[in-house]
Amino acid sequence: MVRPASPDDCIVIQTLAHEIWPEAYASILSPAQLSYMLEAFYALEALRRQMEAGQQFLLLEEDHRAQGFAAYQLDYTPGVTQLHKLYVRTAQHHKGWGSILLDAIEQSALHAGQHTLRLNVNRFNTAQFFYQKKGFQTVETIDIPIGEGYWMEDFIMKKKLV
Repeated sequence: MVRPASPDDCIVIQTLAHEIWPEAYASILSPAQLSYMLEAFYALEALRRQMEAGQQFLLLEEDHRAQGFAAYQLDYTPGVTQLHKLYVRTAQHHKGWGSILLDAIEQSALHAGQHTLRLNVNRFNTAQFFYQKKGFQTVETIDIPIGEGYWMEDFIMKKKLV
């Protein structure tokens, strides 16, 4: 089941991120950068600020246990929804749950009259292949400084919504 998350769910999202990120990024990020990014993006106050700034979070649950989450922002730019986060517990991969979260975001974007879904994905993250299978195309390569000498080395991917 996918449901909207509220500020009361920030601790659940934080817990999931601290479980998922070390596995997802172990071969991509140094332990120091991983720790820095988790604190920057998943501290409880950081999550609340993201919600207040317009990010909508979704929780994916099975048997009342959170298995994954996503965050997106409608009208990130006019007509474009930005997918900020999409993570599922590693042990739960290949069950179609990433697709369920992505489909929920696409439906929300379409309902809001959006024409494009956009995301950033680390250039070394195999998740890019999931997004390609879902119809996303790489449109740009960027390096984003995030502080402490760290960078996000990303592809920007887009998908036209129909």
